[in-house]
Amino acid sequence: MNRKNNRYNTNRHSIFKLQFHLVVVTKFRHKVITQEINSRLKEIAYDIFENRWSCKIIEIETESDHIHIAFESTPQTQLSKLVNNFKTVSSRLVRKEFSQHISQYYWKPFFWSPSYLILSIGGATIPIIKEYISSQEVPKS
Repeated sequence: MNRKNNRYNTNRHSIFKLQFHLVVVTKFRHKVITQEINSRLKEIAYDIFENRWSCKIIEIETESDHIHIAFESTPQTQLSKLVNNFKTVSSRLVRKEFSQHISQYYWKPFFWSPSYLILSIGGATIPIIKEYISSQEVPKS
């Protein structure tokens, strides 16, 4: 493993490279994310992912009805709790700070859809991983 060029991260007991792509959509796919909400969502995401959860955002962007966040995490990160924390905090803050803009769409205390998409991302394809694992057979004596 090549740690010299920071290809992998380390902690006390492991070497890792955990990268994910998160997509969260607005409730009912309402197109309510304006430039102002976009900027605020990015601020909130950096605070939650990097400051509170010790993750590193690789890339982040929004469209009018969803947000994409590519990030790296540690093995200790509980992904479902991280996503829930982001959705809860960002929903609360956006509804509070932009209530005039979004109140016509959301009369209940929701901003995000209850579901989300999270994918692991990395450089190796499944066939390459399968080939590597299958080549690790114990030599016949």
